[in-house]
Amino acid sequence: MDPAIAGIFIAVFVLLILGGGLWIGVALAAAGYVAMEFFTSRPPGLLFGTTLWGSNNSWSLTALPLFIWMGEILFRTRLAEDMFKGLAPWVQRIPGRLLHTNVVGCAIFAAISGSSAATAATIAKMTIPELRQRGYSDYMIVGSLAGSGTLGLLIPPSIMMIVYGVAAQISIGRLFIAGVVPGIMLMVMFSCIVGGYALMRPKRIPHRDPHIPLTTKLWESRRLIPIMVLIIAVLGCIYGGIATPTEAAAIGVTGALVLALIGGGLTFDSFWTSIVAATRTSAMIGLILSGAAFLSTAMGFTGLPNDLAAWIVNMDLPQPMLLLAMVLIFLTMGCFIDGISMILLTTSVLLPAVQAAGIDLLWFGIFVVLLVEIAQITPPVGFNLYVLQSLANRSIGFIALAALPFFIGLLAAIVVISLFPEVVLWLPSQMLGR
Repeated sequence: MDPAIAGIFIAVFVLLILGGGLWIGVALAAAGYVAMEFFTSRPPGLLFGTTLWGSNNSWSLTALPLFIWMGEILFRTRLAEDMFKGLAPWVQRIPGRLLHTNVVGCAIFAAISGSSAATAATIAKMTIPELRQRGYSDYMIVGSLAGSGTLGLLIPPSIMMIVYGVAAQISIGRLFIAGVVPGIMLMVMFSCIVGGYALMRPKRIPHRDPHIPLTTKLWESRRLIPIMVLIIAVLGCIYGGIATPTEAAAIGVTGALVLALIGGGLTFDSFWTSIVAATRTSAMIGLILSGAAFLSTAMGFTGLPNDLAAWIVNMDLPQPMLLLAMVLIFLTMGCFIDGISMILLTTSVLLPAVQAAGIDLLWFGIFVVLLVEIAQITPPVGFNLYVLQSLANRSIGFIALAALPFFIGLLAAIVVISLFPEVVLWLPSQMLGR
């Protein structure tokens, strides 16, 4: 192995795995410093300063903290709770019954949050007590929450899509549109998993509630109106070309504040807490972006991306084998590194090889997001597992096992979009043209 490659990988793994409480952004930057200091003749200090500025000086990136803040506002108000009450009456006759509120609820909240952990946490706080009280099995309660929570990364607006779009210089609007059909497909697959479990384990599903008249269902559905209005406002502005993703994010924040105020869930404490939480999350992501950007730049100076791209091209792997290799790389990284770091670490190395293989970068973005979704439920670093561990009071091992059917479902989704790329590319081509 080339000394530069070995040195960089050793530095990354030592800093990330053995670094204890070391911040991921700092660990990535330190690995970049090792690469610059020992494997190039360039001074690392000046390059770090310019990379730090360049990685965060992006207009597209300003949508990130706004979408995070919008999700935090909804997370702390009655709007999220109303969503469960509006959905529950409609799923009584479907196999799995109220378990489907986890899937549909996560899909709806994903369309206004953009965060997997926030989606899983918000829906879990509402549904875990209700479903336990009605006698549903913890196994499928936490499993469906862990799996469906990952929809926050795929159904737009998505924080991961923004990060990938900035890193790969791909239109974020096109990425958002490309995620719609795969997101719906994945939601249906998750509901089928829940239904299949209910059919195989009927004794673990309580008897359905007494018949609810249609008028009652429609009356309860009024609770969904504010959420649906917000989704239409945000995504409609983007897809209709009325606003950029950043402007739509600002509209979403304003709409969330107005709806929370009208609904009586907005207090000074909830408002301030949402700002602090959004600021903390945005700062964390900004630090990771900076560290990963410096590491990516440093790896560029070592020549590693070009060498790796040339190596892959010279191997003349067919696209299926190349994609399989990337799946294995991402699954391995997902055991140790968070999703944002995975995207930023790999784009500089893999994108030249991806382009050389003739793979569409828009399609590849959705492919990567699906792999990052898998990382959210892969121990030991799966964020959704830790979120649900604290909310469900269950072990990581139990939650990871419960999420296994949805892990398989995500792998199946990757196979589907690989065999049928138009699942990803059809809608953007229809709405925006090639």
